Amino acid sequence: MTTKATHSNLDHTLMALADPTRRAILQRLFHGEARVTELAQPFDMSLNAVSKHIRMLERAHLVRRRRSGREHFLSFNPRPFDEAASWLETQRAFWASRLDDLDALLRAEDGAAPKPPVGKRKGRARASR
Repeated sequence: MTTKATHSNLDHTLMALADPTRRAILQRLFHGEARVTELAQPFDMSLNAVSKHIRMLERAHLVRRRRSGREHFLSFNPRPFDEAASWLETQRAFWASRLDDLDALLRAEDGAAPKPPVGKRKGRARASR
């Protein structure tokens, strides 16, 4: 059974993953913990703009923040990512099953339909030239 909280978490996760900058930040964090300033380096944007992306990732619980003095370190939290992947797999399996059912129905209907005689075409006969 799903709850509003589960849907809300999934919504936050999918919204966070919808942006290429946030996906790039996560890609970097897959390799290990990093400082916020390190994460901001490859992007042509201000540290403030990168921080907004990081806050979105934190809201989705995709990253964890650790402070050491004045430095902030971020690490990847796989749980929301795994939950989103599980939800997507459930949807994929459901729709694959539905499409298989539709395919079977269409094949059954196609097999039940009378086939026109070979060599005869439906519609008007062509005038010979």
